[in-house]
Amino acid sequence: MKSRGKNGLLLLAVVLLVVLPLLFVNGEFGGADDAAEGIITEIAPDYKPWFEPLTELPGETESMLFALQAAIGAGVIGYTIGLLRGRQDRQKLNDQKN
Repeated sequence: MKSRGKNGLLLLAVVLLVVLPLLFVNGEFGGADDAAEGIITEIAPDYKPWFEPLTELPGETESMLFALQAAIGAGVIGYTIGLLRGRQDRQKLNDQKN
């Protein structure tokens, strides 16, 4: 199979992995922090947090910061993989010359 066909299949798989859960999973998409807070309140209703946040960010801002964090992480991982791949290719080219 040519690389163009493989890329098309991979793209289709990614799209299906994103779209299918949104279509077939009914539920609330809450974060782990909210779930943990609910369980703590259930277990120990009189629990008091150690400190309060300095400011309460809107949900959109929190989502944007989370997406930014993910994008920076993906960029670092992509750069590292590209750097290592380039070094590997350069080493193979040097070995072929010698």
